[in-house]
Amino acid sequence: MNLLSRLRKSSFQSLPSQKAYAQWAKSYPAEAHNVLMQVEQAILLDLMPSLQGKRVLDLGCGTGRWGKLALSNGAAVVIGLDNSLPMLRAGVLENIAQAEMTNLPLASNSLDVIICGLASGHLTPIAMQRAILEMGRVLKSGGVALISDFHPFQAWQGGQRTFTGDDGRTYAVEHYIHSYADYFDAGQAAGLTLDAVREPCHPKVQGGKIPLILALRFVK
Repeated sequence: MNLLSRLRKSSFQSLPSQKAYAQWAKSYPAEAHNVLMQVEQAILLDLMPSLQGKRVLDLGCGTGRWGKLALSNGAAVVIGLDNSLPMLRAGVLENIAQAEMTNLPLASNSLDVIICGLASGHLTPIAMQRAILEMGRVLKSGGVALISDFHPFQAWQGGQRTFTGDDGRTYAVEHYIHSYADYFDAGQAAGLTLDAVREPCHPKVQGGKIPLILALRFVK
């Protein structure tokens, strides 16, 4: 993957997320393998509640990076859900299922923590709102949802998340811009309180002047 197409304005063809990840799964490790993910991981770990003995959902898990981290931090149960079967098959988690973020196959009030890392940006605005409603439904009272997204300031300036396809060409992954206000409103509708926001930069990306990640912590 290129560094967000070097965060320059670009015109790479955008593929639907499922089609993109079907190709990307072959080379997508369950670790933070680029600057974007490294910045995102550091900031979400800073916002993370204790996972000791908790039931955790890695939502939009891909190959299971966050689920693996949750297990290493003491989670009792980790579930991975993703709509990409190739990513699930290439992943490292045991308790997995193919599912849409807008329709979670889980009981209400059944989870302590949800981690949704760099996945909600693939959803349309309406689907993002529905996904957060689902997060609110499945979280227990006092539960926490951590959500990260490619920062809207980067997307508004033309930055793209890109990867190299099977044909050797560079493609962008389908992305929709969700602002802080969009997430705030969706959280309120889901009965979730936004209690922390982080917008980290990185010195190697645009001189560290523009946030790279939007990270949010909601509490039910």
